[in-house]
Amino acid sequence: METLHTLFYFIVAIAILVAFHELGHFWVARKTGVKVIRFSIGFGKKLWVFQKSPDQTEFVISAIPLGGYVKMVDEREGEVRPEDLPYAFNRQSVAVRTAIVAAGPLFNLILAVFLFWLVMIIGETGLKPILGEVQPGTLAAEAGFQSGDEILRVNQKPTPTWSIALDEVFSSAIDGQRDIVVDVKTSDEQQQFRVIALVDEDIKSPEDFNERLGLKPWMPLIKPVIGKLLEDGAAKQAGLQSGDLILSADGQAIQDWRQWVEYVQAKPDTPIKVVVERHEVQVELQIIPRKEAQQDGKVIGKIGAGVDVPKELLSGLQVEYSLSPVAAIPAAFEKTWFYATSTLKMIGKMFIGTASVDNLSGPISIAQYAGQSAEMGFTAFLKFLGLVSVSLGVLNLLPVPVLDGGHLLFYAVELIKGSPVPDRLQMYFQQLGMFLLMALMALALFLDLDRLFQ
Repeated sequence: METLHTLFYFIVAIAILVAFHELGHFWVARKTGVKVIRFSIGFGKKLWVFQKSPDQTEFVISAIPLGGYVKMVDEREGEVRPEDLPYAFNRQSVAVRTAIVAAGPLFNLILAVFLFWLVMIIGETGLKPILGEVQPGTLAAEAGFQSGDEILRVNQKPTPTWSIALDEVFSSAIDGQRDIVVDVKTSDEQQQFRVIALVDEDIKSPEDFNERLGLKPWMPLIKPVIGKLLEDGAAKQAGLQSGDLILSADGQAIQDWRQWVEYVQAKPDTPIKVVVERHEVQVELQIIPRKEAQQDGKVIGKIGAGVDVPKELLSGLQVEYSLSPVAAIPAAFEKTWFYATSTLKMIGKMFIGTASVDNLSGPISIAQYAGQSAEMGFTAFLKFLGLVSVSLGVLNLLPVPVLDGGHLLFYAVELIKGSPVPDRLQMYFQQLGMFLLMALMALALFLDLDRLFQ
């Protein structure tokens, strides 16, 4: 069931993003007088077709939902009827062709702005940005952070929730700031500031940076009561049920959820004798945590079980955050700009070797994120769509042949030299671009499979 859930939301996400991308090409083509033969979501066998008349655009949904295309009248792709020649794509001016090609990625960026705007006016429930235990040797410890500090601002930008606070720290780091100023309110209500001092090595990968940073949210002691269970998890298969209270593990009393998590993580592939309280009756079980490799190579145990947090406790840790429709407009543009520039900077860092290629995500990771965000709620799924829409728009604008950005590069050369780039040269670069793109996709898929099997 979990796999079907993930696959369903992955298909929904891809369909929405591809449809909007192709809508950009289609809409501008129609507005500039270019005849569109087919608008397709997906590839392969046609599952659904709509066409008002044989001379109008054919709208198609195809079997393989991993892309889409807009087919226009074009002499380079086949014979064109004499009456259609004025409406052929290849006979349009450079400006018109540029507008049609650029419209797809730009529509993705416009969609991202709209989605982020929608999230901001709907509002989110987030954790209060209060720090938990600060581990020695981390950047947080070096900056003087203490348990109980509440983050008020990062570089003068208000941070009402934990996720916004971390976003601001990460964005400042990616932007190249090496001294990040954080205003905090201490546990005794005093306002102070801390300075996080960075070096380039700290931000080589997001996971390493997060670990090096050492900013962790404060969490109260929570009873070790089992909440949600994964269907294929070790806990479910061992007979653990939602509502079970963990009393002991291998004879050792378990006082809180954190202690239970640490015990499980330290026992990969090792049987644990567990005593739980279920409906006022003690039940003995044996659980074997499955091993899972972390980014740093450390292997931990996991059983696929979450904690049941009391609602009254959860409400005390949370804060509601939203903006008015007007105030959300510039904020949505700012967030889209941040993700777009961060994507470009990360690509640049990976290209020159100052960032790890482990930052790449392929279709499996994206599918997992789609399912996880949908499970977290409507606004989380909207944020996921916005983030992927930004990535799709930015990546398609890269000057790589085969991508929209590659075509735009050819048009720029044509505009400068006064004549089109020879077809033979275009074909050569497109083959090179296809090879590079396939190599990148293969690397992303390999990293996905590596994470999956780990």
